[in-house]
Parts: sequence; structure tokens; C-alpha cells
Amino acid sequence: MPADRYPLPQLAGTSFLTDGGLETTLVFHEGRELPAFAAFPLLAEAGGREALRRYFAPYLRLAAERGTGFVLDTVTWRANADWGAQLGYGAAELAAVNRAAVAFAAELRESFASDGMPVVINGVIGPRGDGYRAEDRMTAEAAEAYHRAQVNAFRVAGAEMVSAITMTYTEEAIGIVRAAEAAGLPVVVSFTVETDGRLPSGQSLRAAIEQVDRETGGAAAYYMINCAHPSHFVAALAEGGAWRDRIRGIRANASRKSHAELDAATELDAGDPVELGQLYRDLRQRLDGLAVLGGCCGTDHRHLRAICEACL
Repeated sequence: MPADRYPLPQLAGTSFLTDGGLETTLVFHEGRELPAFAAFPLLAEAGGREALRRYFAPYLRLAAERGTGFVLDTVTWRANADWGAQLGYGAAELAAVNRAAVAFAAELRESFASDGMPVVINGVIGPRGDGYRAEDRMTAEAAEAYHRAQVNAFRVAGAEMVSAITMTYTEEAIGIVRAAEAAGLPVVVSFTVETDGRLPSGQSLRAAIEQVDRETGGAAAYYMINCAHPSHFVAALAEGGAWRDRIRGIRANASRKSHAELDAATELDAGDPVELGQLYRDLRQRLDGLAVLGGCCGTDHRHLRAICEACL
């Protein structure tokens, strides 16, 4: 998706922040039960909405303090048909939830954004299956059909972009990119990797990015890496090439543990925020276009502050 057709402010050469590990913060710091690890049901209750406001507020304030922009995610990583069905949500209810998530993000922007602070409302699309495993894989055509409803709900509600987060294999990412392009929305793809720097499917990060670009005509605005510690993928970035220039965002885990270890963990591993910030600084030296800085599992506003101290 050419940048001149769907311009995004985070591609204009300035730094943007985003949030950290939403679900891990709610579970381990707030003590909330999240069946199916889904945050979107909180939108339906006053206490849940307040918890979400408390979660996002320090990140938005940090961006205002640092003079950066902010990519404001909807809380919809699990708001697709399969995960929604586990929680008793049908198609019409999910469409309403996804629209409500965009409206909630717009309320947050109105409440916390300072004058001149660019805040981009980002419709988050998670994987149909598990974010740590590449099982029950779809074709690109099936993935486009499956994710179209969520993309269209975001478009109707006024989201300014969509992101495919924690993608474990390329066909699902390709389908989401095609669905977003058909809806006229800028789209970002964020892959996760194992400790060897490869996707859970076994494909290299370079091959995955090149395949998605090849099969979509380079339609994605940019790529990201999320839900992995920097030590897991830094070696994969050693290989040069144009594919590295397509990576504009990092949302790393706090922990060095593998996905399997994190899946089995009963306590939060918050890692070392200062060390994480230093690792982000190293990543910025490797990735000239890195513009969007955030966190994933185990991170909170302390980690983002340390990242800012190291990088901005």
C-alpha cells in the first residue's frame, strides 16, 4: 500500500510510541480474569472501561511528555469469530464490539492527547488461532474472507489504520492485507518469532516479509515484530537487504523466555526495563526506519519510559 496513497504520520520521520502488554498488565497487575485472554469484553462494563482508561493513560501521557506521536490500539486482538464464539459472541455482536472499540479509542484520544500530538487509531486484528503456534493454517483466500468482517467494522467505525498483530505464518497476513486494501485502510503486519528468530511456521523473517510483499504488491504500509524478546530476533536482522527497511516498529516482550515457557508460566516475568531500553537502542542502530516503539507481553509503562530514555 503506497505511502503516498495512504499516508500515515508515523512514516514521516518522527518517533511514535504505542502501549505495552495490555493483557498481561490486566491479568498480573490488575488481577482481572480474562477468559480466552480477551480484553474486549471489558468494553461492556463501566469498571472494565475504567480499567482500560487507567491502562492507556500513562502511555498517552508519556508520549505527550516526550513530544512523540502515538499509535492507539483498539482492544480487539481476540475479537474475531473463533475467539468470540468461545465467549458467546455472534457475528453481529462482534461487529458491534469492534465498532465500540474504535469509539472508545477516540474517547481516549480526546481525553489525553495534547495539542499537536498526532494519535492514530489502529484497529487491531489478532490471529484466528493461537498467537504462539502456526496450527490449522488457512490459505490467503480463506484468511481474507475470515478477517473481512473485522476489517469492515473498523472501516465503518472510522479507524485510521489496521494492524495484523502476532502473525505466525504468511498466508494469514496476506489475507488480512488484501482485506484491508479492499476496504481502503492502511495496514501493518506484525510477525512474531521463536527464540531462533524464525516464525512459528519455521519461515525466516526475511522470507516472510518478502513473500507478503510479493503476493500483495507491497500493499502493507510497513512491518513490525512483536511478542518476542529482542535477543530472539536480533541475529535475524544481521542480513542486509531492502526487506529490513520495511520494518518500522518493534513491540518486544519483557522476558527472554520462549513462547512455550511463557504459555506455561503462572507468574509474570517483567525482565529488566533498563536492559530492554538498551536493546531497543541497539535495534534502532540496525533499523534506520524504526519509528514505532512499544511493548508486548510483560511490559508496562515502566518499560516504555526506559525505552524512551534510551532511544529518544
